[in-house]
Amino acid sequence: MSTAGIEFLLMRRAKGKLYEGQWRMVGGKVKPAETAAMAAFRELDEETGLIPTLFWCVPSLNAYFDFKANTVHHIAVFACCCETNAVPLLNYEHDQYDWFTADKAALKTRWPEQQRLIQLITRILQSQTPLPPEWVLSHS
Repeated sequence: MSTAGIEFLLMRRAKGKLYEGQWRMVGGKVKPAETAAMAAFRELDEETGLIPTLFWCVPSLNAYFDFKANTVHHIAVFACCCETNAVPLLNYEHDQYDWFTADKAALKTRWPEQQRLIQLITRILQSQTPLPPEWVLSHS
């Protein structure tokens, strides 16, 4: 697969929301009694309404240090594929969306870990091999 066929959905955070004005990927918190995968599916649905054709766990973590809370965060990473020309239905958290190539998506995001993950996901998808079955959560 060439990079030309890989696009990333980024959404701009709405006025008055945490990270206002920043372009970000789908994300959110894991609720009590929810697994990280369940939370990822729920957040995808809540923030975009998209139904993935392939949903998988990326073998990496989004890691960062929150200096205000003096806490290191390790966040599970998931990715999905959607139908070509999929149109997200944004919720109140976002006011705009667009699909970007990997290079443009990495430039749009501010967080270095998100930039790194965009490049990693691109490399994995370009590998021309099927994803290992242990990474895949669902196919449509």
